[in-house]
Amino acid sequence: MEAITELINVDFSSVFAAVFIILVGLKAIVPLLEWAVEKLGLETKWMRRRREEHTLLVRTSQNLDALQKTHAQDMQKSDLHDKALQADVKKLAAMFIDKQIDDMRYEILNFSASLSAGHTYHREAFDHIMKLYHKYEKILSEHNLENGLVEESIKYIQEKYRESLNSSPKKEAI
Repeated sequence: MEAITELINVDFSSVFAAVFIILVGLKAIVPLLEWAVEKLGLETKWMRRRREEHTLLVRTSQNLDALQKTHAQDMQKSDLHDKALQADVKKLAAMFIDKQIDDMRYEILNFSASLSAGHTYHREAFDHIMKLYHKYEKILSEHNLENGLVEESIKYIQEKYRESLNSSPKKEAI
């Protein structure tokens, strides 16, 4: 019971002040001890850990710089590759358009030549050629190209179509 009464009589403000003074003293003594240990050339576990963390941080920074340089080079290569692909796609598109125009032109001219040789055709064949001609004209206008022989052939085809409409329906067409 005596211990409890003594505990109640303790001046807690003095205890807190003493603890505070001890902590401030330790705070001042620790850097002094670190300085002394460093001057003696000794290395503590705490100092070694701090040095290793610093070395790791420097190495990570260097690796990040190298990675950024590599990334920049890769982006330049990627941009060059993209430009090359775009150029190839443009070439292929131009080749495809040229082939499509040539095929349409050939079919229209061939149909016209066949008509001039005396062959007869059904209305569906004439409709197909006229639709093909409209597609042909559309492609030419979209790509700022000009029409040549096909216009004259279409005029001839239209003339023959009108003649076939005016002729007797009893004639059989091929």
